[in-house]
Amino acid sequence: MGCCSLSCRVQRCSMGLRRSYLVWPILLILLVGATLTALLPSAEDQRGLDVLGVLRRTTSQSAAKSHRVGNAEEEHKFTIIIQTYNRTDVLLKLLNHYQAVPHLQRIIIVWNNIGEQTPLKLWNSLGPHPIPVVFKEQTSNRMRNRLQPFSEIDTDAVLMLDDDTLVSVPDISFAFSVWKQFPDQIVGFVPRKHVLTQGGVYSYGSFELQDPETGGGDRYSMVLIGAAFFHNRYLQLFQDQPQAVHELVDETHNCDDIAMNFAVAQYLRKHLKSMHGINKPSGIFVKPVDIRNLEKDASSGYQGMWHRPEHLLQRSYCLNKLTKIYGFMPLLFSNLMVSQFGFPSYANHNSRG
Repeated sequence: MGCCSLSCRVQRCSMGLRRSYLVWPILLILLVGATLTALLPSAEDQRGLDVLGVLRRTTSQSAAKSHRVGNAEEEHKFTIIIQTYNRTDVLLKLLNHYQAVPHLQRIIIVWNNIGEQTPLKLWNSLGPHPIPVVFKEQTSNRMRNRLQPFSEIDTDAVLMLDDDTLVSVPDISFAFSVWKQFPDQIVGFVPRKHVLTQGGVYSYGSFELQDPETGGGDRYSMVLIGAAFFHNRYLQLFQDQPQAVHELVDETHNCDDIAMNFAVAQYLRKHLKSMHGINKPSGIFVKPVDIRNLEKDASSGYQGMWHRPEHLLQRSYCLNKLTKIYGFMPLLFSNLMVSQFGFPSYANHNSRG
């Protein structure tokens, strides 16, 4: 009995020591985590949502979603819309590339080659393909054809892409994850801004990331829809804009992306401010890692409208015309950049449009 009692006491003692070795590291981790959490800034900011706030909210929302709906996140999909004109060979390259994108439900091709047969038969002959492709033949070659609420769209998220732009699969997947945190805003790769001149008129400006220690950074007020996610509700919202907006886009054969930013900015100002008391910019800039322009690969030699000498003048004209139509300037500035690999201290974003 004595030996047994002694053996039991030794075992209990050793078990207690093992528990203490486990408990102290856990307590230390919890203490450090609580300290770091207390140092994080508020998730909400009157000037927009900061990245740390996004990460904090994303973590809590992800935990809540996994508890409520299980695998619903994996089932969330999006639709790609590509408007094309006279670039069939490049289009086939894009269709092949985007077949590998996760969570993609369908690709809709807005076919602006009036009177010409679509390459659907050729595409199907190269199949089978995991992602269905639908061609929507148009009766006129208009820039705003792509902004229609097509009946084939059965996802909340829409990814609109130009027909000469190839976006890497990781960039698309990351931007989609960002859009799911900001579904009311345009989330894309090409930011631009409006500039108020001394003469009281607006000028269309490019966006350039600068070294914050020397240049102070830059701001944007638009995210162009040639490579961007947005909610499908905004397609109908665009259709419901004043007729003068549609006429402006048709007149210039330009500026539908600027007009969409105006429409979204006005929607956010009207609906979200009344609910939350804050204004949000129309878009959120996601810093791309790999986006390529395939325009030179087109055998037709067709060049996009951004090559036209009057392109930037037209876009400045549209800014002022849209401001007059709306009666005010709804666009708001933001300096938020979301990146897969942190925030580089210096990066240039010089591109077309």
